[in-house]
Amino acid sequence: MKYIVVLGDGMSDQPEIEHGGLTPLMAAHIPNIDKLAEMGRSGLLKTIPERLHPGSEVANLAVLGYDVEAVFEGRGVIEAASIGVELNEGDLALRCNLICIADEKVKNHSAGHISTPEALELINYLNENLGNESVRFYPGVSYRHLLVIRGGNKSLKCIPPHDVPGTPVRDVLPSAVNATGEATAGLLLDLIQKSRELLENHPVNLKRNGEGKDKANSIWPWSPGYKPAMKTLREMFGIKTGAVISAVDLIQGIGVYAGLDVIKVEGATGLYDTNYEGKARAAVEALKTHDFVYLHIEASDEAGHEGDYDLKLKTIEYLDHRVVKYLVDEIAKMDEPVAIAVLPDHPTPWKLKTHTRDAVPFLIWYPGIQPDGVDRYDESAAQKGGYGVLESREFMQELLGEK
Repeated sequence: MKYIVVLGDGMSDQPEIEHGGLTPLMAAHIPNIDKLAEMGRSGLLKTIPERLHPGSEVANLAVLGYDVEAVFEGRGVIEAASIGVELNEGDLALRCNLICIADEKVKNHSAGHISTPEALELINYLNENLGNESVRFYPGVSYRHLLVIRGGNKSLKCIPPHDVPGTPVRDVLPSAVNATGEATAGLLLDLIQKSRELLENHPVNLKRNGEGKDKANSIWPWSPGYKPAMKTLREMFGIKTGAVISAVDLIQGIGVYAGLDVIKVEGATGLYDTNYEGKARAAVEALKTHDFVYLHIEASDEAGHEGDYDLKLKTIEYLDHRVVKYLVDEIAKMDEPVAIAVLPDHPTPWKLKTHTRDAVPFLIWYPGIQPDGVDRYDESAAQKGGYGVLESREFMQELLGEK
């Protein structure tokens, strides 16, 4: 048996009155995913431990079966792995967004989804002016970058920018949790202020402003941590070969620590315009040479953060029509049976524009599984599923047939 997890990031939601009580997942036309639910078994999965923030880094680790509270060291260290940055002892890594600040409020977490070439120019500029032997910026994709502080202390309170759109900047700046973090917190505040001075009138931002686009006029560091000690999926579950397909550095980094081969797809953007067909084809090809494939689609999460119900619904339908249908059709031609799981990592309710810690709906199908009578896939239907409510590692155990 081979295995593929199809993860629609942030796909689940909360019912809202103005849409007839239907979440985007409930309202979407997803006949292929619904058919898998009808043939397979469903349930709910708790991916966020109570004491941790409901971020994609936490939730995806949980989906993959990790004891998140034991291994989690922040988002920055995971993304460092994805872009090949080797962390040394004492290196503090932080995710570093390029964001847009307007009227002294966080306008958005993505600088209007700045392009990667534009962002590269800005990150290089920051390195030239703010980088030194203790501070280094590393470019990633679009607004997602990395800040490494040699000898930094992680006793910090750092708020993810996607959690606070419209909030006054002064209310959500990084701060020290205790005295040991005060020097690092002070450094972060200084870097943020200097980045604002440097970026505001940079040619890239002047051009963006002239085109009616949001400026990338500040950095925003968050999710601090040190290099984690994580077992691979082979060590945990005996999975000999695995691959991860994602447009997002974070997921690629998790894949690196999990011992998965990172497969990159041309045209994969992490947004609604991503190369769905290319990712689906890459997943099928990966199944021919790997025992386990983790196919991650970011688009629904970004639509949720934008507060766009209709776009989120469309991304879910794209996942069904342009990814799942192809996977099901191609898997049927394979000699070896393949188990398919479909789920989000966490909800990203479009009304809230941020993540929540609610349990997420999931389905599992493989040849010979006993259906549980659920005939569609959404937040409500999954509550009646045969798996009930699972937590973290239990999902992978069910998928892999472990007892």
